[in-house]
Amino acid sequence: MKVLMLGWELPPHNSGGLGVACYQLCESLSKNSDIDLDFILPYQAEHNINFMKVHAARPVGVVEIQQAGTAYDSYKFIFHDGHEEWKDIYSQVRIYEKTVADMAKTMSFDIVHAHDWLTFRAALKIKEMKNCPIVLHVHSVESDRAGGRYGNPLVREIEETSLWMADMIIAVSEHTKKAIIRDYSIPADKIEVVHNSIDPNQLLPLDNNNSYRYLMQLKSQGYQVVSSVGRLTIQKGLTNLLYAAREVVQRMPKTVFLLVGSGEQYHELIALSADLGIGSNVIFAGFQRGKQWRDSFAAADLFIMPSVSEPFGLTPLEAGYYGVPSMISKQAGVSEVLHNCLKVDFWDINEMANKMVSFLRLQALSEVMKEQLTAELSDISWEKSAGKIRNLYGRQVNEVYA
Repeated sequence: MKVLMLGWELPPHNSGGLGVACYQLCESLSKNSDIDLDFILPYQAEHNINFMKVHAARPVGVVEIQQAGTAYDSYKFIFHDGHEEWKDIYSQVRIYEKTVADMAKTMSFDIVHAHDWLTFRAALKIKEMKNCPIVLHVHSVESDRAGGRYGNPLVREIEETSLWMADMIIAVSEHTKKAIIRDYSIPADKIEVVHNSIDPNQLLPLDNNNSYRYLMQLKSQGYQVVSSVGRLTIQKGLTNLLYAAREVVQRMPKTVFLLVGSGEQYHELIALSADLGIGSNVIFAGFQRGKQWRDSFAAADLFIMPSVSEPFGLTPLEAGYYGVPSMISKQAGVSEVLHNCLKVDFWDINEMANKMVSFLRLQALSEVMKEQLTAELSDISWEKSAGKIRNLYGRQVNEVYA
């Protein structure tokens, strides 16, 4: 079975969990001997991937497409005659749609699998051209990204139209399935839940030389560290985390919060931590990859993901593989598969602070949670999710081509 996969990012040129999920899902799908994958990205980069063919959606006359910052910022188009043009994300979505449609004319495939709104228009265009089945994979809806608010009306229109036109919808959690039904009135029987997972083989081991030397020095003096890794956006609930952190620091002054990530709230959150009087207890490490990213887990006594609305959320699983227990919001999809963790409503600042304080004071609780985490994570795998998706492919192809 030939699958045309449409996605917006892949590691190491990714800005978040979407690229990681796409990479690991495709790797697991490729282990099926009857699956042949072509993946189209909106930019050019070296990915060193041998389990599928990766293509760049490059329009005629363009020599190179470069990211400017993250995968969701502006793109620089370099043309044959040497001139350059900058395209914002919405222009790039339109260019991707047209270019992918042109590429699809000369490609052979049985089904199209598209990830999130950025690629949905391209999938619809191919469906119109070739009358092939399309599967739309929803990693988040616009109301998630807007922190529970309405969000961008253009994005919502793309999501609503595409989801109604799709042959099958995959949601990364029951949380996301409910959001799709709530926001767009899509019939429930059109949506299949396939939880994200994580491939421990992609997680490099830790070493004894933690790059956060200041934190390690503080820990040697009795400090404890609470870390959070993710984009600094309203969706991630970090404002509430800082208010809860103030209560924690008042009761346990030797607590430090490490925030790893970048985003539009960066300066706002720095100012808020200062206004709350906890500036010396909060460290903003910026966006990290590789060893610095891994060491942010290793330095932590507790990992926290306080998202306002999180379709899934891979970071608590990653923290668990590095031996760090988590506190997650009940509004996160990962709470459907991860049970050995602390759970709290994102808005309940007092309860968030109480649970952090209780956990940090009870070393025995930490050890029990670590032991149970190991057993629980061993039962979570991409192979199960990939197998379910393979069956969905077969069902859709049989219905369309019967």
